[in-house]
Amino acid sequence: MDLHLWRRFTLMSSRAIRIAIVNDYELVVRGLAAVLAPYADRIEVVELDSGLPVVSDVDVLLYDTFGQAQGDTLDHEELVRDSPARLVVFSWNTEPDLVDKAVSRGANGYLSKSISAAELVAGIEAVHAGETVTPEPIDADEAAASDLQLNEAWPGRDLGLSAREAEVVALITQGLSNQEIADRCFLSINSVKTYVRTAYRKMGVNRRSQAVLWGLAHGFTPDHTRDLHPDG
Repeated sequence: MDLHLWRRFTLMSSRAIRIAIVNDYELVVRGLAAVLAPYADRIEVVELDSGLPVVSDVDVLLYDTFGQAQGDTLDHEELVRDSPARLVVFSWNTEPDLVDKAVSRGANGYLSKSISAAELVAGIEAVHAGETVTPEPIDADEAAASDLQLNEAWPGRDLGLSAREAEVVALITQGLSNQEIADRCFLSINSVKTYVRTAYRKMGVNRRSQAVLWGLAHGFTPDHTRDLHPDG
């Protein structure tokens, strides 16, 4: 179903949908919160979590996959704990098998990072209304190469790294090999090598050990923070 059709799912009450945003990088969750800020009358961001479980009573948990587990490695129980909150995965990777695996692991919605902020809000509202929202399939490499519609934030953006290059550097900093990164991100090994090569050039490094040290020095270590009622 096209996201534009989901706009009919508006809340009957005046209360905004309460959401928590989850990712291991504080910069990522705060950037996504900033994207949603203009829609505060419809979406209330009540918790930001980096590397910590959600503790607030929320309607929807928005899980950004930057540097995170995806597909059938998604741990729904760990994310929502005993909460009735509905889970929305937010990712570049919309390969059908990956989406199906995420849904089978408990995701109620799966939204592509190629959508606009308004479509993101509409998708969250549709999931909250009981819909299972999934995107049109787009090849992961094609999605990564598409123009950003959201003014997102990620580690290394201010240093010239693209979103995909930054995610690869984050996983290198976490100790993953190229093949493990390819498996995690559902990219071809050749695409991973290309991102590594272009990222290294921008970082001014030549070896993996140098890349890890660079990542540690530039905010690519996963965070452990929780911000309750970040707009309050």
